[in-house]
Amino acid sequence: MEINKHTAEYTAFFEKNENDGYTVTVPSLPGLVTEGRTFEEAIKMAKDAVLCYLSGLKKAELEVLREYGTGSFRIAVPV
Repeated sequence: MEINKHTAEYTAFFEKNENDGYTVTVPSLPGLVTEGRTFEEAIKMAKDAVLCYLSGLKKAELEVLREYGTGSFRIAVPV
């Protein structure tokens, strides 16, 4: 959701990984994946990764992707 002309928000998903750190993905920015050893480091890395991603789009003169709405739902399936 866009906050103003110079700020945008993106939904990031943080998952515990096999190294006891966190892997972060941002679904609205395809291919963006980063990680951190702690949750705090993962947040910092995610912000840096989003800035780099958007900077690359601008340099390539491509449209800056905006997030217009996401949903997160837990589903149960029989196993």
